Amino acid sequence: MTEAKRRFARYNPDFLLLVVDLLGTYVFAVEGAMTAIRANLDLLGLLVLSFATALGGGIIRDMLIGAVPPNSIRDWRYGATALAGGGTVFFFYQFFQSVPQPLMITLDAAGLALFAVAGAEKALEFGINPLIAVLMGGLTGVGGGTIRDVLLAQVPAVLRTDVYAAAALAGAIVVVVGIRMKVPRGLAMTLGAAACFVLRMVAVWQHWNLPRVIAH
Repeated sequence: MTEAKRRFARYNPDFLLLVVDLLGTYVFAVEGAMTAIRANLDLLGLLVLSFATALGGGIIRDMLIGAVPPNSIRDWRYGATALAGGGTVFFFYQFFQSVPQPLMITLDAAGLALFAVAGAEKALEFGINPLIAVLMGGLTGVGGGTIRDVLLAQVPAVLRTDVYAAAALAGAIVVVVGIRMKVPRGLAMTLGAAACFVLRMVAVWQHWNLPRVIAH
């Protein structure tokens, strides 16, 4: 095997993970920008909301587990992708309005799944105990959306509608349990992502919500 082929074999999985991670970042940034437009924010507000929605959860996770400066700050590609997502929506809003809602939901579920399992796995790498690693996975998946809603003075949607945060936690649990049981890292993350994605999509399809107390 040539040196070039050996390098490709070594780095291709990480490169693929980076590409998928950036795609998730872009999707979340687009969602943040769409929300900003509906809230009648200007260009700066739109870009801030895009950045926060796409990267907020990962930044908070990294700060809590001691991975500083956060990867989203150290690696310029993440910030650039988030801002590109916001800028694209600003200039081509009519196009994004025409994207079928089921496709956006599917992409969002995929991004949620990726962020949740990556967050849990990274927390374990930093020696965080399994329970907190699960919470870090959930935080990575839903933290950005929570920050977005707080900036808009709204009760975070992930805390009151749909099975969203619960799906992220479910995916993180699968990852943590799998790794603790010595399942190969890649397989554990794949199973966790699949669990999160399927649960989220079925919840949307069946209109599932977590139980709540009805105040009179």
